Amino acid sequence: MTWTLKGTYFESCNCEVACPCLFLSPPTEGECTALVGWHIEDGDDDGVSLSGLNIALAVHSPGHMAKTQWTVAVYVDSRADAEQNASLMKIFSGQGGGHPARLATHIGAIAGVRSVPIEFTVADGKHALKIPEIADVEIETMTGQGDGPITISGHPLCIAPGFPATAAKSSKLVYNDHGMAWNLSEKTGVFSPFAYQGDQ
Repeated sequence: MTWTLKGTYFESCNCEVACPCLFLSPPTEGECTALVGWHIEDGDDDGVSLSGLNIALAVHSPGHMAKTQWTVAVYVDSRADAEQNASLMKIFSGQGGGHPARLATHIGAIAGVRSVPIEFTVADGKHALKIPEIADVEIETMTGQGDGPITISGHPLCIAPGFPATAAKSSKLVYNDHGMAWNLSEKTGVFSPFAYQGDQ
């Protein structure tokens, strides 16, 4: 039995643009605080449809992201029923294999898991994610040569392997939960499509 997910992901953190963590270098502020969100456009776990659902992680790394264990808070779309919630938790905890299992090796502690409304929007070069009373983040695409997007390919610390990441900058990154509180702007953002699959 296999599962598959496809969609759009984005993240924003406290590093200056562009985030050195992508290249396995130390974070610009000595530690990293990040909000990561996924919108699943097409998803299936052995007949359980996951299409249209969102999931988010708040991440704190006390130092070099490739050398320290992260503390994460998990937010699962409240529109997910019990089966869908179980599937999302299995996949994003790494228990279903695939790339999420590799990402899960960096996690040292789970601050908490909540089922919450998650609003994920993409429009006019902006990606935004809102969780009522917890998180509000928005990033906007940066422009480079010829007023086109700035892309990064082959970066070793990668949420969505196989896709170039587009560089962005945050207009806001607000988060307050589990004793962690951030209120930032003009910091790193990246986004790309993602495609994961794995065996149960």
